[in-house]
Amino acid sequence: MADNRNRTALLVIDMQKDFIHDDGLVRVNGGRAIVPNVIKAVQVARQRGFLIVWVVREHDPQGRDVELFRRHFYAAGKVGPTVKGSVGAELVDGLVIKEGDYKLVKTRFSAFFATHLHFLLQGAGINNLVITGVQTPNCIRQTVFDAVALDYQSVTVIVDATAAATPDIHVANILDMKNVGVATPTLQEWC
Repeated sequence: MADNRNRTALLVIDMQKDFIHDDGLVRVNGGRAIVPNVIKAVQVARQRGFLIVWVVREHDPQGRDVELFRRHFYAAGKVGPTVKGSVGAELVDGLVIKEGDYKLVKTRFSAFFATHLHFLLQGAGINNLVITGVQTPNCIRQTVFDAVALDYQSVTVIVDATAAATPDIHVANILDMKNVGVATPTLQEWC
């Protein structure tokens, strides 16, 4: 079997304070619980020599690049979620971008939509993706479905290193992704 170490990337999606902290402006209820597993997944990926891609949202302070349904968060005088340079846009404690990692900024659910992620991965010879982060029905699912549509050889979602607002929403979306051929191991199974 061929060694896929240098052909695999770990995508860490939206593990930012505004999504994870209890006082986050767009907190995902299940987000805090997965932080230790995301940290462990990053450690394992580093040991295996995978490219780590930190996919983050960073928005214009006036919300001009935000989806229409979120624009109310950026009304006059308000600091909206994940504004570039804000505390809420920072990664949660324990997650650190290191030399050799890549930070990708997105403004929509999918990490592929209106970004250069596919070109970056192609240029690095990546054809296998492992996905962690929040939120399962939105950013995780949209990124996964785009990866499947772009014919990545394998797409893996670590079930207990991803989260949604409720366990039921998480499980339903994991099942949808599994039905299109996405691998869905637990962290322990993946390690």
